[in-house]
Amino acid sequence: MIKWILQKIVGSKHQRELKRMRPMVARINRIEESLQGESREAILSKVEGWQTHLRRYLPLETATKRQIEQLDADKLSEMATAVGERMLSLRDEFPSLPERVTPDPDSIENAKEAFRSIEDRFPELRRKYLEEILPEAFAVVKNAARRLVGETVDVCDQPLTWDMVHFDVQLFGGIALHRKMIAEMQTGEGKTLVATLPVFLNALTGLGVHVVTVNDYLARRDSEWMGAVFKYLGLTVGCIQNQQAPLIRREQYCCDITYGTNSEFGFDYLRDNGMASSSDEQVQRSHYFAIIDEVDSILIDEARTPLIISGPSVMNSSTEQYVRHKALVEQLVKKQNLLCNELAAEAKKHLDNGDEEEAGRCLFKIKLGQPRNRQLMRSMEDPDLRRLVQKSELALYQDTQKKELFAIKEELFFTIDEKGHDADLMEMGREFLSPDDPEAFVLPDLVEAFAEIDANPDLDEKMALEAKEQVEASLDRRGEKMHSISQLLKAYCLFERDVEYVVQENKVIIVDENTGREMPGRRWSDGLHQAVEAKEGVEIERETQTYATITIQNYFRLYDKLAGMTGTAETEAAEFSDIYNLDVLPIPPNEPNQREDRNDQVFKTRREKYNAVITAIQESHQKGQPVLVGTASVDASETLSRMLKRAKIPHSVLNAKYHRQEAEIVTRAGQRGAVTVSTNMAGRGTDIKLSEGVAKLGGLMVVGTERHESRRIDRQLRGRCARQGDPGASQFFISFEDDLMRNFAAADRMTNMMDRFGMKDGEALEHRWLNRSVETAQRRVEQLHYRRRKYVLDFDDVMNSQRAAVYGYRNEALTSEDPREMIYEIIDKVIPAKVEGYFEQEEGDSSDFSELIGWANTTFPIHWEQSPSSMMSMGADEISTIIISKVKAAYELKVQVEDPALLDQLERHIVMVSIDKLWQEHLYNMDALREGVGLRAQGQKDPLVEYKNEAYNLFVTLWDRIEAEVLGNLFRSTTNLEKFEQFLHNLPLELNDRDSENPGGIPSPGGGQATGGAQGEGGQLKLNIPKRRPSIKVGRNEPCPCGSGKKYKACCGRQG
Repeated sequence: MIKWILQKIVGSKHQRELKRMRPMVARINRIEESLQGESREAILSKVEGWQTHLRRYLPLETATKRQIEQLDADKLSEMATAVGERMLSLRDEFPSLPERVTPDPDSIENAKEAFRSIEDRFPELRRKYLEEILPEAFAVVKNAARRLVGETVDVCDQPLTWDMVHFDVQLFGGIALHRKMIAEMQTGEGKTLVATLPVFLNALTGLGVHVVTVNDYLARRDSEWMGAVFKYLGLTVGCIQNQQAPLIRREQYCCDITYGTNSEFGFDYLRDNGMASSSDEQVQRSHYFAIIDEVDSILIDEARTPLIISGPSVMNSSTEQYVRHKALVEQLVKKQNLLCNELAAEAKKHLDNGDEEEAGRCLFKIKLGQPRNRQLMRSMEDPDLRRLVQKSELALYQDTQKKELFAIKEELFFTIDEKGHDADLMEMGREFLSPDDPEAFVLPDLVEAFAEIDANPDLDEKMALEAKEQVEASLDRRGEKMHSISQLLKAYCLFERDVEYVVQENKVIIVDENTGREMPGRRWSDGLHQAVEAKEGVEIERETQTYATITIQNYFRLYDKLAGMTGTAETEAAEFSDIYNLDVLPIPPNEPNQREDRNDQVFKTRREKYNAVITAIQESHQKGQPVLVGTASVDASETLSRMLKRAKIPHSVLNAKYHRQEAEIVTRAGQRGAVTVSTNMAGRGTDIKLSEGVAKLGGLMVVGTERHESRRIDRQLRGRCARQGDPGASQFFISFEDDLMRNFAAADRMTNMMDRFGMKDGEALEHRWLNRSVETAQRRVEQLHYRRRKYVLDFDDVMNSQRAAVYGYRNEALTSEDPREMIYEIIDKVIPAKVEGYFEQEEGDSSDFSELIGWANTTFPIHWEQSPSSMMSMGADEISTIIISKVKAAYELKVQVEDPALLDQLERHIVMVSIDKLWQEHLYNMDALREGVGLRAQGQKDPLVEYKNEAYNLFVTLWDRIEAEVLGNLFRSTTNLEKFEQFLHNLPLELNDRDSENPGGIPSPGGGQATGGAQGEGGQLKLNIPKRRPSIKVGRNEPCPCGSGKKYKACCGRQG
């Protein structure tokens, strides 16, 4: 009560925020009025002044230190002049900058270092200046829109007359977007035009602004439509489209403003940071500011699926397995269907005989074997039969041992878990698929099998090894067969064409279950996609593994500034605040809303509901009122379409089959007499304009066939009508068989009440209290889904921290001034760690350094001629210093034979190849860990904590392997093969010459031939590559495998 009274006195948080903005909006309008008398040249001059001031804060782009040292005098002078001018432009704010930059490398490097020391202060200076010029900049944009009125703009190859000038409410929205908020504006309020205000202001910085849309069509439309304003003011506009070439993409990103979809921006980020081999191949710039149109659709709905770039799996299974087993699985599914039909007939007989218990068991058996059986689905429409099945299911699951449940399952060929998306083959199914081999689906126990082989005295070592290989091959073969059959069963029983996927151009394309939109390029994992491809008879692509991945949430958290706009965000305000640190600000409409939101019609069954929907559509259609019918799934759209055809009502259907015509179909929905059926989320971003005379008929009628789990989706559907003061009406038709009502709204109790009150079939409940009950159920589901998304994000945050470290290191290798410093850092870190590790492995004082010498000479061609006995008195630090000095000396000699123009690129390549190879392997291991870590909960352990611990250990191992790989590649890469071979040939002599000149070097032991080199005929030196250690790991203090009776370290281990 007190809170309500306070809000009435001082207003809500949103009202207070809008009140603070009003003086600024009034100021913008005053400035815009004064600009109407200015020439375009004066306005452009003002824009150029802002750009000049702000672009002083851009990063300093110059050549690397090594490139500067190779410049001739003229180019060096040009660079010094450019750097000096940049210093001069900033010296008023930063007096510590050098007053003069001379044309020599040291002076330029000093200036670069001074610039880097002040870069951290640029963001705050940039922010203050943007706030200072905001009213004038917004006024300039509004004035440009006014000047364009009547002009023709080409939008998607169609001429369009510009007729828009910003309303005051759009100015409120623009201020909110600039201040990193979500502007909630109703449909038809011109969100696309609102974005021009903060986009223009922030594009003045030169850092690039990204405007994110839900599909390629809207990206192109908005870039050409709103681009008219930006181009009028002298800014450049780019647009990212699917299948664009990298060079074209780079050009689009170099523009001041770039439009595109979240998928295109995200995939470009992954390619730039995980796959580009040079900075020239990277297309994106920094992530400064992004404005997301339909922000709830992108940051919540599409955030369920991460962005993944995949390639051929290193653990790839043969695609022939799916083709080989397809025919048998198809026959098995037909047999199961026949069995389920027989069970349905039995259930009917039991019902006729009054035996409800047996009827319920038969129907439950069908649910286990084929949950999408049509007879079962028709039976489940009857509330009494549905309760009967639920009662039988509960009774079977209450048994702690579940013997009866397992017995029922064994009466089927296989069972399907629809919720868990799983398939389990039963004994009947195994006998059908493999009648002659009862062991075909039994995986051998490797430990037991190996023990039996080792205990068999008739097998020698070679025969035992072959027998073990056969057992392993049998395990792989049977496991692969079982996996492919399981995936084929899921493909046939759970994945329906034109519902879960569509087939286009000989490819299986996944359909988003919430929006009905196609998701080209995305694939189901773990062989499921190959199984669906085999089912449809299209080309089966190889199984893939993840090469690079990021969730939508973590991609957009990369931006320094993030904002969004939508008509439906307030119900998800808590999630936006928790995950993205975004506040939601509802903006009042420009014209009062004239929509009539009627009470929900609540029916007992789906059949009654759909009949009522058809009746409502007929009534509106007969008087010419256009109708937009919203459904919760593509399957429901198809069902309604069939019923409308039977009623002979002409209509359009928008689903995955007609995705390409989405905007066109939605645009026509406002025509007189039009009936349009679509999923609730379809056509977002496209306004429905009423044709002439429709307003007098009541405007657009929106019919919802089911309450969505999320309130904002229902609000989105209602908001399709009554734009900009137009009339309109909306009403939802729901049943107690709908998933939401059945699971969260006490459907059984309400159905019993309807029966008790004697309500007839087809009669509906209607009251505003029922509306509140439904919204309460929706809140429960929203909270449940939010917790699930947050849980998934918690796991990805672990991966995200690793991704940031690896991508940061990779970008450092790409852009470092001197990549050799990175290589030397690795040498200085890895070699001492290796030496320390060797010392820790040794026991007592009986150290034998042959192994360490062998590792050094095997990894690096340093020709280390040190006798093990002379190292007994040395410490780890001293030995590390010797190896490091020799490795660096050898590398400096190698550098002298490389092509100077390509040396930078070579050193970067050495580091990046190591990162890319091992990072992809690490991603594969992380995928496996993520899939299996959930089982730790059975051991009373938190899967998230376990995942963090295991992931950290894997990451530490990854980093060590990357550094070791860099050292291993150091002398295996070259820019000039002929000179490199000559270098290797002469290296021992050159290193010996250096050692003799260096008084601090360790003298070579006389007389003995050292590891790593040999004296050839005629006194010529040649390089001997030392033999690698045997592949079988033998402890240093264990008996030597050669049979001498000595310890390994005192025998063959001496040879390294």
